Order: sequence, then structure tokens, then C-alpha cells
Amino acid sequence: MFGEKKVTIFQKKDKETWKKIKKALKEEGIKHVSSGHYFGDSVSPNGIGGMVDPRDFAVGHQVDRDIYYIDVPESMKDQAISAARKHGLVPAVIEYKD
Repeated sequence: MFGEKKVTIFQKKDKETWKKIKKALKEEGIKHVSSGHYFGDSVSPNGIGGMVDPRDFAVGHQVDRDIYYIDVPESMKDQAISAARKHGLVPAVIEYKD
């Protein structure tokens, strides 16, 4: 396990599913899981007033533009996917390109 290559089983702009898959993996005893999120919006406001994004005002709150991911050791990939599916979840890897 130590130093083993990790593979991505989930990468999507879906925070709720990300949380549920992480919980399912923990419940099923899948170890050495890495997860996180990063800013995934290719159009970012900048310049004067750069902290104010007009797209945030359309829905009344700040829009979540992060991409969430879950990585597992390569040897655990099939077990991790099965664990998520057992809980009715579908791990998906979506490639986001600029």
C-alpha cells in the first residue's frame, strides 16, 4: 500500500455525491483514500471588483465551482467502486478541460 500508485474513482462537480462516496468507503473499510477539491472554473473574475462575480447573484448565493475528487490505491480500485455501488452511488470520472 505504501507508495502505491493511486487512481481516481470520482472526479465531478458534485459535492453531495462526493461526501456520500467518502462515507460509504469509510463504512466499507476502504483504507488509504485521498480526497479533496479544487477550483474548477475556467472563467474567473478579475480586475476591479474581481471579488464580486455577477453569476453569484442569479441564484442568491455563491455558486460552487469546485471539482471534487477521490483517489484510492490502484489495488483497491475495484473494491472501492463496488463499495460505492453497494450504497447506491455511481462513481464517475469527468475530465474537465479549459
